[in-house]
Amino acid sequence: MTLDNRQFMSIGQVQDQYLNPNTPKVGKDNNSLPTGENSFASVLNKVKESADITNSEGPVKFSKHAMNRLSLRNIELTSEQMDRLNQGKIEASEKGIKDSLILVDQLAFIVNVPNNTVVTAMDQTENKSNVFTNIDGAVIA
Repeated sequence: MTLDNRQFMSIGQVQDQYLNPNTPKVGKDNNSLPTGENSFASVLNKVKESADITNSEGPVKFSKHAMNRLSLRNIELTSEQMDRLNQGKIEASEKGIKDSLILVDQLAFIVNVPNNTVVTAMDQTENKSNVFTNIDGAVIA
């Protein structure tokens, strides 16, 4: 099987031809590729930038369940402990961890790193078995 000299259009070019009648036609006679804000590179960069800005930055949030656990267990975090928890989340993110156990002093937090959310919290002294499941990494902060 051999390929002849046909020019193939990108999906975006075909889509533009059908959805936007003012878009110049691209084919055998016109080899131009889309440029500007609709080019593949531009769209890819926008998606990448938005992924970098989303949930993974800023201080961690606490889920309703985690807030209930903190309240029921009378756990109060100092600002220094919050800073260490946030730093632990950053380190977990840099290592590609999705669900991390983060230990801060005698406190244990399960953090969903991509969503930047603490899903549960406990004092290590109350967990008799010291077994944590559904995590793919741990950080001692």
